[in-house]
Amino acid sequence: MSIGSPLTTQESPADSARDLVRRTPTAALAVTLGDGSPYASLVLAATDHGGQPLLFISRLAEHTRALEADPRASLLFDGTVGLADRLTGARVSLVGRLARDDDPWLKERFFRRHPAAEIYRDFADFSLWRMVVERAHLVAGFGRIHWIDGGAFVLNAAQYAALQEGEAGVVAHMNEDHLDAIALYATQLLGEADADWRISGVDPEGIDLIAGDRRSRLRFPSHVSSVMEVRTRLVELVKTARELHKL
Repeated sequence: MSIGSPLTTQESPADSARDLVRRTPTAALAVTLGDGSPYASLVLAATDHGGQPLLFISRLAEHTRALEADPRASLLFDGTVGLADRLTGARVSLVGRLARDDDPWLKERFFRRHPAAEIYRDFADFSLWRMVVERAHLVAGFGRIHWIDGGAFVLNAAQYAALQEGEAGVVAHMNEDHLDAIALYATQLLGEADADWRISGVDPEGIDLIAGDRRSRLRFPSHVSSVMEVRTRLVELVKTARELHKL
């Protein structure tokens, strides 16, 4: 199993669920229409540092109009793509309420995760929404089915304020000066094919990588709360990657 692999049996259900949400770039959004009918659609997703989903959606869409009337929603993150028997794979459903959030930092995180969505950035009908997660339901294989309280699923953002403030600088520095290290993270630690890999985001639990329409995620062995801790962790990881590259 590579360093970036999700859903180890040793970690908590909340950690497993949050990791799956962070590494999955799309989700199925379920809402309630005005006549009471259920309605589901496909959306692009990112997360804040606490693990709560971010969506950038148009008010012209059926799901957005439904949310304006009733903010209750569920998001299904599917980690089963590529499996022969997809019902054996991991997935997590989040239950909560979605609300608009104009925080510029959140918007930048979303667009680094989904650069193709930049064309909609200045459209008047589009806005960023964040889910306040109330519960999560993780299905991660035989005997690993758990309901998780929102307080256990979401990290305390206040503990990571310094990292939030410095995230954009770390991303820019790595992408400008250390593409060789990023390539090693992707190919040696994650088993990805060689490509123009870049870092799209840094959070307390890992880094998100992007190469065109491909996505990957490298988890840290433990949480980080500052830019200095991120730098230390990235140096340690590139040393490991270089050793593997020599083999």
